[in-house]
Amino acid sequence: MTLKECKKEDKADREFQKKFKFEGSIKVLTQMMVDPAVIEKKGRGKNLPLRRGEILDVIQFTDEELILCRNSKRKYGYVPRAVMLHL
Repeated sequence: MTLKECKKEDKADREFQKKFKFEGSIKVLTQMMVDPAVIEKKGRGKNLPLRRGEILDVIQFTDEELILCRNSKRKYGYVPRAVMLHL
C-alpha cells in the first residue's frame, strides 16, 4: 500500500467518524454477506448501497434493525439486519 493510499483511507475513516459521530478506533467485528436474493438498492443518506452477495465488514451492531458496515470500496453506512447473512 502506498503512502497516498494510506492517506486516502485515513481521510475516509475521519469523515466516517464525523458523519456517524463514531468515537474510538474503527474495528471490524465480523464479516457478513448481503443476501443474494435481496433487491439491490442505491445508498441514500447514511445507508450503504446493497449489492447481492457482497461481503461487508461489520463495524457496529447499532440496534435491532440496523448494522453499521463498510464495503470493499471503504464506504460506510447502515444496512438492515434482515438482509444480512452470517458467513
